[in-house]
Amino acid sequence: MILALGNPVYDYIETKKIKTEGRILSGCSTNAALALSRFGREVTLCGSVGNDYAQQFDKELKKYNIKPVLLPSEETGGFSLIYYDDFGNRHLDLLGRAAAIEKVDDELLEDSEAVLIGPILKEISFQLIRDIRSQFNGLLFCDPQGLLRGAGDDNRIYHKKPEGIEEVLGLFDIVKPNELEGEVLTGVNCRKDPYEAARIIKSWGPKIVIVTLAELGSLIYDGNDFIEIPPHPVNLLDSTGAGDTYMAGFTHAYLKGESLKSCGTFASCTSSYMIEQVGPDFKMIEEEVRNRQKYLLEKSDFKIQLT
Repeated sequence: MILALGNPVYDYIETKKIKTEGRILSGCSTNAALALSRFGREVTLCGSVGNDYAQQFDKELKKYNIKPVLLPSEETGGFSLIYYDDFGNRHLDLLGRAAAIEKVDDELLEDSEAVLIGPILKEISFQLIRDIRSQFNGLLFCDPQGLLRGAGDDNRIYHKKPEGIEEVLGLFDIVKPNELEGEVLTGVNCRKDPYEAARIIKSWGPKIVIVTLAELGSLIYDGNDFIEIPPHPVNLLDSTGAGDTYMAGFTHAYLKGESLKSCGTFASCTSSYMIEQVGPDFKMIEEEVRNRQKYLLEKSDFKIQLT
């Protein structure tokens, strides 16, 4: 079983091509769980949900064959995401904030072969991460987006590096920031030098660092080699969930014992399917993702085109 930990959200999304009708299910851990379930993985999603969406959330997760572990909250979290270009840049505003995740049941950790930490807005504390690592010896994967976010008085989301995050990220097997998060963490412009950003994060202690770079591809660093992963051509509809499903694809391939290049190309193709669709009903068939992966594996001379 894979445990996805982090609050689900119900978001309003607007891109140059689509607008959602009201708020739809999303979130870092949620999108990862949705993709993993489509790959046949047994997945449990643990997060805080308010009574405003609790019944709908429980119904949706059971529809997608995901076990929900709902924690109480006064309201359900959510964002307004207004994309203003084709590269994932957006205005991100808070619509609701769910309660923090205070504890994870020991039985959930005992039954898990991997734990994916995907917070949305600081609902997972550094101490909880330390507690999980002290009890859990399996694969621990971090998408750090929600560890870096705060909300201003105007509900606009900002990013800031919190004190002590170096020690906490060092507890993970895999850490996967995107280009913005990589720069917040390291001060390095990842579109100019993702290698240095990856080196800095790797020096904090994780086994593997992945920096995703939107249309430029992604970079994997294990302390010895830099593995450059091409993007798959897409008909972009909505880039929400791109990094979340990259995490899911990488985890699925990694647990099968595939090489880092295979994990990265499979993750890239998983993400490519997500961003051609909108919302939790996205189509994701492993055979079709593998067909896209073959195309990327043939690009053996690929190099990230830095700006």
